[in-house]
Amino acid sequence: MLHVNRCQHLKLITQTFISAKRFKMEKHLKLLLRRTFSVAELRKSWLWTHSLVADKNIILMGPPGAGKTTVGRIVGQKLGCCVIDVDDDVLEKTWNMSVSEKLQDVGNEQFLEEEGKALLKFSASGSVISLSGSNPLHAASMQHLKRNGIVVYLDVPATDIIDRLSLMKVDRIVGQNLGTPMRDILEFRKTFYKKWYDTRVFCEAGAPPEAVANKVLLAVKRYLDIHSETFISTRDIWPGGGKQTGSPKYFSEAILEGLASDGGLFVPENGLPKFSRGEWESLVGATYIERAQVIMERCIHPADIPAFKLGEMIETAYGENFTCSKIAPVRHLSGNQFIQELFHGPTGSFKDLSLQLMPQLFAYCIPRSCNYLILVATSGDTGSAVLDGFSRLNSNDKQRVAVVTLFPEKGVSNIQKKQIIGSQGGNGRALGVRSDFDFCQAAVKRIFNDSDFTGFLTVEYGTALSSANSINWGRLLPQIIYHASAYLDLVSQRFMPFGSPVDVCIPTGNFGNILAAIYAKMMGIPIRKFICASNQNHVLTDFIRTGHYDLRGRNLLPSLSPSIDILKPSNLERHLHQVANKDGHLMTKLFSQLENQQHFEMGKDLVEKLQQDILAGWCSEEDCLAAINATYHSSGYILDPHTAVAKVVADRLQDKICPVILASTAHYSKFAPAILQALKIKEIDQSSSSQLHLLSSYRALPPPHGALLGKMKQKGKQIYQVCVADVNIIMDHVETVIQNQFMK
Repeated sequence: MLHVNRCQHLKLITQTFISAKRFKMEKHLKLLLRRTFSVAELRKSWLWTHSLVADKNIILMGPPGAGKTTVGRIVGQKLGCCVIDVDDDVLEKTWNMSVSEKLQDVGNEQFLEEEGKALLKFSASGSVISLSGSNPLHAASMQHLKRNGIVVYLDVPATDIIDRLSLMKVDRIVGQNLGTPMRDILEFRKTFYKKWYDTRVFCEAGAPPEAVANKVLLAVKRYLDIHSETFISTRDIWPGGGKQTGSPKYFSEAILEGLASDGGLFVPENGLPKFSRGEWESLVGATYIERAQVIMERCIHPADIPAFKLGEMIETAYGENFTCSKIAPVRHLSGNQFIQELFHGPTGSFKDLSLQLMPQLFAYCIPRSCNYLILVATSGDTGSAVLDGFSRLNSNDKQRVAVVTLFPEKGVSNIQKKQIIGSQGGNGRALGVRSDFDFCQAAVKRIFNDSDFTGFLTVEYGTALSSANSINWGRLLPQIIYHASAYLDLVSQRFMPFGSPVDVCIPTGNFGNILAAIYAKMMGIPIRKFICASNQNHVLTDFIRTGHYDLRGRNLLPSLSPSIDILKPSNLERHLHQVANKDGHLMTKLFSQLENQQHFEMGKDLVEKLQQDILAGWCSEEDCLAAINATYHSSGYILDPHTAVAKVVADRLQDKICPVILASTAHYSKFAPAILQALKIKEIDQSSSSQLHLLSSYRALPPPHGALLGKMKQKGKQIYQVCVADVNIIMDHVETVIQNQFMK
């Protein structure tokens, strides 16, 4: 086998491709920085923004009543540059009549054409331009303007727009026919606004023009500052307060590499963006897709994925693949307990919420000349969700991306196993391993860190490895959305006003789901306590309570809730890194001790800090079954065994001062034998299909999962490969898949 540095050749190609996306911006910025100021000095004033923009225009776009003219004047004043209002300074001077007169004269369709022609003859540089509300409906003129401008979308809530237009006595706008509600035409126009903007300013209800203008300037600065949002490893070390030992990565690099070369996990160097209370409140009435786009735009720099492209991905991920239009709805269970149903995706688990989107993010970031193999370990639900998500890529992307899912052969439910095996095909393969999830996860990490093997794959097959487990930032990031959305839904349903706290209780295995909730709080969602719910494999509960992580003499116990049968949760490292003020040296020390000595212990101050927001408890198998039974008989609702673990722990630990949201991480049908046992129903037929049909006959809530039923109806023997717990054999399997997928 050829010995080379880990993926050195392919990484060079990858980094070159990613850097090229920033090259034009970076070159432009260097040329435009004024020599009489240092970069540090320029950053201290609005002049920094102006110097970077130079001859480019700042173009304000949005619906009528968004405040484009007023905000444009304030921005122009701050920058000391020319301000152009398209209605007053371009259209009316071109036509020698008012815009309203022109509209009455020629009608809607002809007006848009005349407006577009006028803009095609218009040019400016170094100016602030306030567009008309209808300019974005004319493609050619918008393309003309974008060549020399940064388009900023003033996204104002529709209710605010309607109120403003009413005060202005405007009852019709361009493109609105008689009888068409104003709200409908505003919604229609959003499709055009989304197509053209470079950066968005999300304007909370009632925001004054001065505040919006400041946000415009900050948005432009962020758009131009292409190096401002980088990622570091949790094990990066800052000696003596100086520069870290690792090299920061862009989002594109972090998502492609998955795991940092030092064995750590990627985290945002400067933390996550924080939303104001007003911004969150403005999202209360928004759809899940709208919330997703606003949140993701703030977390992914447009130099990595442009806003319009990100919007297309989100629409594809959540547009038609979920059986519930709310995507992740919140249901009142009883008392102050609510359930967020995270199982309406195609494979019936919360993993779909990220794995319908993550493959598209990944495929966009891949260099066009490279192939990637996604290597994933699953404790049950991830396997089918990864295979399903990557199978939905377009045909070109599927030729460059393949998936291998490792799962514990005896460590998942029969239905989960059928799902994983049945989701194979095209660019995805499943490999059963005669061991537990922790071995599968350790094998993936070991393969990633084997520079001889990964280098060989690069040179021999032009293929790099990456991951879709929640060790990959691109997989973890979309999970923040549904935690934020759950809180906003409670406010929308008037269970509480915005600002009132909630607790969340999450059945926790790999710590990714609960970490995403912690991140949602960091971004401004008022979550009070995070309740970590474990099953009989309660290593996390013991650690959170004591600060001592101890695996010595501890064996993984198979349970009714297999997706949280985990003793080494990867994402815990990300949270401890945050708790320890980004101490990479400490993370390296602790997790090396865990690997070599099977335990580590944190200092008292860090343990107290860890316990400030997190409570932890665990649930026995008997209590899990009892909770399923009691909940069904009291409310007609069936909990899956993981959600039942969360309910038991929440009942014990939650003080009922505020509402608690239970994360329902999977549809109960995936664990039919356990449900039948809990409900004390004798299994007449042992087949998975018969079990699901028997459960369906009870007409309980939630209703049966159609995709699961369909998967169980698949006929024919499902073929998959099984191997012993040997990393070398798994590596051979990986090489074979690469040969079959990419070397035909």
